[in-house]
Amino acid sequence: MKCKDFIRRSKYLAYYFKKMDWPKYKKFYRYARKQTGRSTLSLFCDNIRCVYKYNIGAIDYFLFRFFEKDPAERARWVGTGYKYEYDLIMNPKSTRNILENKILFYEIYDSFVLHAVCTLDDIQKHTEKARIVLENPTGKIVVKDSLGQCGWDVEIIKAAGHDFDSLYKYMKSKGFDLAEEFIVQHPDISRLSDSGVNTVRIISQVNKDNEVEILGARMRISVNTWVDNLASGNIATSVDLETGKLNGLGIYSDITKDRVSDHPISGIKLEGYQIPLWDQCLDLVKRASLHRPENRAIGWDVVLTEKGPELLEGNHNWCKILWQIPIDTGLKHVLEKHLEELPADLRNRR
Repeated sequence: MKCKDFIRRSKYLAYYFKKMDWPKYKKFYRYARKQTGRSTLSLFCDNIRCVYKYNIGAIDYFLFRFFEKDPAERARWVGTGYKYEYDLIMNPKSTRNILENKILFYEIYDSFVLHAVCTLDDIQKHTEKARIVLENPTGKIVVKDSLGQCGWDVEIIKAAGHDFDSLYKYMKSKGFDLAEEFIVQHPDISRLSDSGVNTVRIISQVNKDNEVEILGARMRISVNTWVDNLASGNIATSVDLETGKLNGLGIYSDITKDRVSDHPISGIKLEGYQIPLWDQCLDLVKRASLHRPENRAIGWDVVLTEKGPELLEGNHNWCKILWQIPIDTGLKHVLEKHLEELPADLRNRR
């Protein structure tokens, strides 16, 4: 390992431990000890070794079940450090702000969004955008922080009883700056899980010929919660790109939980379940990817409605866990292919 890589990964390691969810980390350690019979010290040393050798996060070691994998298999997985560096190359800091800020995202990708949205400034000024959100037919408003991630800093409130001034005061007091019409999802998706809006994460890559390749699709499915993120205890499964059918078991991000063949609440069998309007979903993502191609690798969150598919957001730092764990396969070779296509000066942009 080069000296600069060792220094960089040492910084990553310090960051991982600083941001660590320690209760989860200890829980996963206990589970790995039980599964392997190895000591805590043995697992810890192996964990740290893998952070340096495979450029993974400390928690990735457990999420990817490295404690059960041999070196050849470990080398196939995209870990946190590797993905961070890939994102810097494919989605530079100078252009990724249009994906990080939801207000900016909705402005730039307006033609790919069907539901009504407005800003805190719109509400203060009593604009037409704000009126449409306040009077939307669902009677519910989603308020959020435009810079929030993973479904955090979001609330669903009733529109009844709110006018421009009261909504402005409420959002201001909560630190929210974006309000949206509540999305009513397609009945086929609601039948699968109706506790929250479920999204399909479709990952796109603009290749060297400026053509869009789809790197994968995963269905995120809520389990008795109104958000669909894995971090909130929900499940995800892989999607067949040709047919739009779910083609795997449902996985949790909690490695102590078994994979499921049926939805835990609705009881619907996951394998073979058809995502509606699939061809339209792929077309939407391909068009959006070329709308602003300076960001080359994006994880799009697509919502299915009766009006058609629409974009909820685009992620420059799309989740490598969601991409790989549902198919239990490391996919580093996919990203390496696209890195090799780039000129050397771009490959070294980290």
